[in-house]
Amino acid sequence: MPVKIRLQRHGKKGKPFYWVVAADSRAKRDGKFLEKLGIYNPNTNPATIDINVDNSVKWLQNGAQPTDTARAILSYKGVLLKHHLLGGVRKGALTEEQVEEKFNAWLEEKEKAVQAKKDGLSKAQADAKAKALEAEKEVSEKRAAAALPEAEEEAVEEVAEEVAETTEAVAEETATVEEPAKEETVAPEAKAEEAAPAAEASKEEE
Repeated sequence: MPVKIRLQRHGKKGKPFYWVVAADSRAKRDGKFLEKLGIYNPNTNPATIDINVDNSVKWLQNGAQPTDTARAILSYKGVLLKHHLLGGVRKGALTEEQVEEKFNAWLEEKEKAVQAKKDGLSKAQADAKAKALEAEKEVSEKRAAAALPEAEEEAVEEVAEEVAETTEAVAEETATVEEPAKEETVAPEAKAEEAAPAAEASKEEE
């Protein structure tokens, strides 16, 4: 029975994730499988890959053929490297202890590379966030600067209106004060004119 190591799709529309399975090559893509070897989730950055290395190596040793995508995933996790090193053990070129030592050293280097990538992504996200905050700050400052002249004009208009109202009120008060004074200056003259005919009439009687 020909066996393939391939991906089996799961998840919802637009956000799929995959199982890495060993399955009969004649079975449907999402049908029955012989063994689940791991998962692959491309929705995260970097992608999440979890593989059972030992079981994957056993299937490769038994003749299972990975698809192109599955081969890339197995290579990324060191499955193909360990399979190659164990081939050296069968030929007598290496011991199992040497295989484990070489494989663990490779895993450490791989972890450092992955961690460096994560750190770089985190730094890029932080820089992008800082730039976005600076851009928002500049926009808000420009808006505030544009609003200042309008506020100053409104304040000037309010002051002018208050001054005009005060001037009108003072003018009205001045007018009411001056009118009685004019009546007082005019009244004695009128009384003198009224008194003159009376004096003449008394002289004639005498």
